[in-house]
Amino acid sequence: MLDTLAILTELAARLSQAAGTTRDVGERLCLLRDLVPGRLCLTNGFGIEGQLLTAHAAGLGDAIAVMTLDTGRLFPESRDLWRRTEQSLGVSIAAFAPAPGAVAALVERDGADGFYDTVAKRRACCDTRKVEPLSRALDGAAAWITGLRTEQSPGRKGVSFAVADAARGLLKINPLYDWTRAEVLAELAARDIPVSALEARGYRSVGCEPCTRAVRPEEPERAGRWWWEDEGSAKECGLHTPAHSAARDIWFRTPASAATGSPAVPA
Repeated sequence: MLDTLAILTELAARLSQAAGTTRDVGERLCLLRDLVPGRLCLTNGFGIEGQLLTAHAAGLGDAIAVMTLDTGRLFPESRDLWRRTEQSLGVSIAAFAPAPGAVAALVERDGADGFYDTVAKRRACCDTRKVEPLSRALDGAAAWITGLRTEQSPGRKGVSFAVADAARGLLKINPLYDWTRAEVLAELAARDIPVSALEARGYRSVGCEPCTRAVRPEEPERAGRWWWEDEGSAKECGLHTPAHSAARDIWFRTPASAATGSPAVPA
């Protein structure tokens, strides 16, 4: 029997080594196309990172499938950007929505906006509207490409280029992990890539409409997510946190991140 985790771990290490030779997003995506056998999937939540990655993915033809999680609570501005992105970049963004029965059961149990009541109820909503649809979106995928960056929050400082996602049985790739927000915005402007109208109104991290607010200039960029929760709680929806199992993710630094002392999540 093949040791899937061992295979993923070895491939993630090779990819991280190769990615350390370039910070160009297009070149990093080409590495995935050339070195990872199987289906490559990119999720776009219509923030600045997803937009930049989608533009580069569009340049590779059908090598990377682009998708979004249509939670049923998206901002109208996100839906508008979805349409504009498909038109301007010539890419089709597939939608994965929560199961209607699961949403109905959630609302019956917790109420339409029960997520404001407790962290547990909020996480249950995220599980229903985001985590479960993602599992369907990634079914059969070899690699999942995300817009995670180390600068986004203290909890993401350990993000690196490649991870063997043991729970999902695939590679998780973060091509922008060592990019700053300013660098992302500069390339978006240089390439004339559409961004959300929310960006100009102070929304530096965009999720579902009821759970996102604009942030002040001095605040961390993810401070507007689930802002009513205690500052000490983990501000994540569950997409990027370890599954509730004994399996663990194996993270790798590129040579560049190792040289700068950037933290990595231990295996």
